[in-house]
Amino acid sequence: MTDVLLPLAVVAPIVAATLPLALGLRYDRIGWPVAAVGTIVTAGIAAAIAAETVINGPFSHALGGFLPPIGIELVADRLSVAVLLLVAAVSVATLAFARVAGPHENPFYSAYLLLVGGLVGMVLTGDLFNLFVFLEITGLTTYALIASDRSGASAYASLKYLVVGTVGASLYLLGVGYVFLATGTLNMLDVQAQIVAQAGYGDPLVRAGYAFIVTGLALKIALFPVHSWQPDAYQRAPDSVTTVVAALVSTTSAYALIRVTYTVFTVDFLAANEGIATALLVVSTVSIVAGSALAATQSNLKRMFAYSSVAQFGMIGAAVALANETALLGGIVHLIGHGLVKFGLFLGIGLLALGYGTRRIENLASAARAAPYTSGALAVLGLVLVGIPPSIGFLGKWYIGVGAVDAGLAGGGAVGIAVAAAIFVSTLFTLSYVARMIERFYFAGAGLPGDHGDADDGDAPADAAATDGGESPARTASGLPAPVAGAPRSSLVPDRVPTASLIALALAAVAAVALGFGGFALAEWFDPFLTEAFA
Repeated sequence: MTDVLLPLAVVAPIVAATLPLALGLRYDRIGWPVAAVGTIVTAGIAAAIAAETVINGPFSHALGGFLPPIGIELVADRLSVAVLLLVAAVSVATLAFARVAGPHENPFYSAYLLLVGGLVGMVLTGDLFNLFVFLEITGLTTYALIASDRSGASAYASLKYLVVGTVGASLYLLGVGYVFLATGTLNMLDVQAQIVAQAGYGDPLVRAGYAFIVTGLALKIALFPVHSWQPDAYQRAPDSVTTVVAALVSTTSAYALIRVTYTVFTVDFLAANEGIATALLVVSTVSIVAGSALAATQSNLKRMFAYSSVAQFGMIGAAVALANETALLGGIVHLIGHGLVKFGLFLGIGLLALGYGTRRIENLASAARAAPYTSGALAVLGLVLVGIPPSIGFLGKWYIGVGAVDAGLAGGGAVGIAVAAAIFVSTLFTLSYVARMIERFYFAGAGLPGDHGDADDGDAPADAAATDGGESPARTASGLPAPVAGAPRSSLVPDRVPTASLIALALAAVAAVALGFGGFALAEWFDPFLTEAFA
């Protein structure tokens, strides 16, 4: 009966999403408590699924009792459980920040819970069309959440994402249609079997289906050059929305790329269609360098780390296309690590904006004096993003780089070596903008102007100040506003910078470093999936 945990994990947040709207007819601020309970229950179910997977191995559930390939199947294995736990942890932790930072309306929390349900469904589904359904649930709720502060800038960013996301979903669905015509089934494992039994890896429908699916997912992941929606969406969305979207939405789409490539089409398909694999590898390699270079030119922290995501997901795309076990392990590790790091980075940026009214590097000179914990965590997470050992950022890049070199030496030629070189160049770019942030936090001079707001960047008012344990004079040495004696309670530390969010930020930084010591453990955790993928 433990298999019922799988549909419960999907149903719990979706059913809970109806409650803020229904109860909101009577209670104005019921949304947050409902969302908190809903996400905590989902996290508990996710933990139970993980425990079952560890103890008894992968398991599945046929919805409605209709067995696959006719019915829809939900499946949990080591790969899906890792992403599921990331979704559960981030969705709970972000709510602590949203309680203070907002938005506070009940419809926001309904959309938030729907997003969680969509993400969980994407991770657990074993059906290609069902993956499209959850992809659309995730997309539609993300569009709404990005525009939830009702500003013109966020509405424009949401509309831009809606157009691009709709194109991506349509291309994915078109690819699924081609695959169905070629195989007559939609269950992932059955498609794998029928491609071999009926169609063959060279079948034009199969090749076109994979090409459309990958292109659609590339739009959702935001690989260069179809990345332009991401910087605007991350920058203009409310900080709590950016935190959850940056950590999870593109991450689950990248997970879908790995799942579809290696569970449905398999490594043999990539070997038989070198042109398709090479095209994905070239696009991903360009994305690695272009995303990092664009990030290095930014002053707004949210926009900077949005462009960095373009580069990081390029590495994951390259790991998929390299089609060797070492690179794929690196891609999976980097997928989990990147989600964790981006959660922490955008949470920290949100805390600084909540406390000091700015998200721009030039307005945060010596911020570490007033916000030592937040600044310290951001510095650590930035170094993890660079790939400084020991950290999970280093581990993922190392495996991908070694896999790329192995592919080059084994006959992949210049393309494999180019991937390793691109990762090195990207690391230098990442070091440049992370070092600029750290230098500004710890070593910049004092005496900045008092007006730190920037309406064009959507920054918070400059008088929304707080500290997280550092100095608190009327104005800090860097010119940042800070609480003063006798100030209203709403501007004091407990209300403006939530302790729970600081704890979550610290835990993210510690976990990102600690996981860097777990190379062998992570390899062992994902070994069953890798063994099956390359059997």
